[in-house]
Amino acid sequence: MRAIRLHAFGPPENLTYETVEDPAPGPGQLRIAVAAAGVHLVDAALRRGVEPGGVWPRVALPTVPGREVAGTVDAVGEGVDTSWVGQRVSAHLGMAPGGYAELAVTDAARAHRLPEGVPETDAVAVLGTGRMTMGLLRFAAVEPGDTVLVLAAAGGIGSLLTQYARHRGATVIGAAGGPEKVATVRALGADLAVDYDRPEWTDVVRSAFGERPVRHLFEGVGGDRARAALGLLGRGGGHVAYGTASSGLDGAEPTTASPEERSALGITSRVALGPALFERIGGAENLRVLEEEALTLLADGVLAPLTRRFPLAEAAAAHRALEGRATTGKVVLLP
Repeated sequence: MRAIRLHAFGPPENLTYETVEDPAPGPGQLRIAVAAAGVHLVDAALRRGVEPGGVWPRVALPTVPGREVAGTVDAVGEGVDTSWVGQRVSAHLGMAPGGYAELAVTDAARAHRLPEGVPETDAVAVLGTGRMTMGLLRFAAVEPGDTVLVLAAAGGIGSLLTQYARHRGATVIGAAGGPEKVATVRALGADLAVDYDRPEWTDVVRSAFGERPVRHLFEGVGGDRARAALGLLGRGGGHVAYGTASSGLDGAEPTTASPEERSALGITSRVALGPALFERIGGAENLRVLEEEALTLLADGVLAPLTRRFPLAEAAAAHRALEGRATTGKVVLLP
């Protein structure tokens, strides 16, 4: 089969397109003929040799990166029902990489049968990205009439949050960087789309909705943009932080309000990653529940993921675009 291999930590160019031996499913496993593989910022960090957030261990080299796949089961291992063969599925591979390839193996317990009419490219976009979106909503229940501010609203998670909040009847303010991404956010149905690369963006929000109009702030950006957004939260509002896209994953911590700021502003501010997320959902074993929720919302038409697609052979270009913040939605590789 053809696959992407990483032999040395470093820049995107270290991702090489090679012919490797076909993997065989072991006991309890199935093999997927991959139609779409998801690309995540965690993949880019691991490619550089970083251990993002202390959750993902440094991989052993050489390796085939990637942990999100969708496709058709073409073989099963010992103990797996043969009815899986021919089924369209999606699966998060967990800590075991191997997704940037024409074939990938995983435990059968990780696979989700895809509903009829759900494209593999969309299904792969609601694995890690979709389950994180559902997890964030465990920290902030969006209700009709709420005002929700989403930073990086044209990104993979941000676009799903924007769609979900609109579905729930909330007023949505979507912030993104640059005119093209702002236009994308507007097309997603945001009530107000603003460019947070412009210094006056918070003034635009206040002019439209008042001094401190926001009840829920979702942001995976960090830095100055996150700090500016905190000032838009009204009393009783909540800030849910889940990343540091503005500074990458090289050891940066998500931005949160200090205890003094939380008290003065009358807000909550928390990081919804790692142990905090697992505690909220009742353990890491329940990540699958979040995947199922996202897949159901996809099948029901509530979520319609944005995807930026690259041929598998161009994985290096996909990483460059993702790290350079030149993408919208979920980045997907097509074998």
